[in-house]
Amino acid sequence: MTVTPREGARARVVTIHDVAARAGVSPGTVSKAINGRGRLRPETRERVVAVARELGFQPNAAARSLHSGRTYTVGLITTDNIGRFSLPVLLGAEDALGAGQISVFLCDTRGDKIREQHYVRSLLERRIDGLIVTGRRTDPRPPLKLPTPVPVVYALGPSTDPQDISLVPDDAEGARLVVEHLLATGRRRIAHLTGPAHHLAATVRAEHTVRALAEAGAQLSGGRPHHGSWTEAWGRQAALIALHADPAVDAMFCGNDQIARGAADALRESGRLVPQEVALVGYDNWDVMAEASRPTLTTVDMGLTELGRAAALTLMEAIDGEPSQGVRTVPCRLVVRDSTGVPSAAPLRSPAP
Repeated sequence: MTVTPREGARARVVTIHDVAARAGVSPGTVSKAINGRGRLRPETRERVVAVARELGFQPNAAARSLHSGRTYTVGLITTDNIGRFSLPVLLGAEDALGAGQISVFLCDTRGDKIREQHYVRSLLERRIDGLIVTGRRTDPRPPLKLPTPVPVVYALGPSTDPQDISLVPDDAEGARLVVEHLLATGRRRIAHLTGPAHHLAATVRAEHTVRALAEAGAQLSGGRPHHGSWTEAWGRQAALIALHADPAVDAMFCGNDQIARGAADALRESGRLVPQEVALVGYDNWDVMAEASRPTLTTVDMGLTELGRAAALTLMEAIDGEPSQGVRTVPCRLVVRDSTGVPSAAPLRSPAP
């Protein structure tokens, strides 16, 4: 009887050379892709990882660590106990790191500086290769105090130290996208309802809204941004203030989706049709808010998952001896839904005197 290798012998271990041959790349490229190192095109990295998974390639973690002096572990520290903003960042980072078979330790500091230092010490004791730090706001934060130096990348909330590398959403471009979209749909009297004036996100979005309008020969309805809290309650109040300041207002750009949801309620209760009479735009693309709003809400997506992915790849470069410095922006995109439809050609009711 003929005995096949599978039946009568131990199956041969798949090597890095097998993966390289199947993927059509060099063993060095396989090593970079599997270990999350080096500058590879995303499609090359993904192809190699897919082939490794298909062949059942299992790199020897102990041998890798001994050979490279690395533990192939990374810490992710967040100050956002709610997770609304940090969770997409962390998911994007984990996706990028997971492709290189790097283990991730997630620590939630709940905004507590003492807890943060405890987690930093604990992660360093595990000999992590690097750290990603994120939070729930884009306001600059003090750099971590590290008893042992390791590469650190700040995502969403930048470090105040210009020697650090930070990745943030491009809020300036996000505001410009909104203004351009509203002007393109024929809106000219645009109010801006946003969060606290001491929050960087609110001030940057307001500043660039005013600037984009000025470049188009327009100005804010009511003459100024309306600053308040990041809540639906403020959105309802702010919409009424904007209507009182300029009864002919035909668009409201809100600093987040919660404010926009509240503004939608106030407009409906005031008898103003959205989008026929007043277009409405939010910010954040929080699907719970944006898709449940009636009509569905046009909003800006900050690209937080991509920001997390970029932060992870930037960290890998730093671990490989190619550190960066300064603040980089990650593009936002406008998600157009029903709340900014083109104004109806039918005559609208005259604004109150």
